[in-house]
Amino acid sequence: MMIACLAVALSCSAMAKTNTVANAPVQEKMMQSKMKMKDGVMMKDGKMMTMKDGKSMMMDKDMTMKNGTMVMMDGSVKMKNGKMMKMKEGDMMMMNGKMKMAPMKKM
Repeated sequence: MMIACLAVALSCSAMAKTNTVANAPVQEKMMQSKMKMKDGVMMKDGKMMTMKDGKSMMMDKDMTMKNGTMVMMDGSVKMKNGKMMKMKEGDMMMMNGKMKMAPMKKM
């Protein structure tokens, strides 16, 4: 009886290790995709930054996105419909012109 319990415990342990090892590449890939920066521009520390191929640098000129939206070095944005806005800390605009707003901070 004790041997049977020990055998069941060992087999469960082996299956858990196998499952963890099998999922490791999937988990690693998910982490890499979350960490991977998209190409675009972002307001960081009050400065406009350009992200390309995972590297960021200070924005050195106004940019026009694929959809016609213009982003200025001071964070001003002129949408393709003519509407103006100003990027805030953490806001990001992708190269296709889609905006990702920074999450609102709780007070």
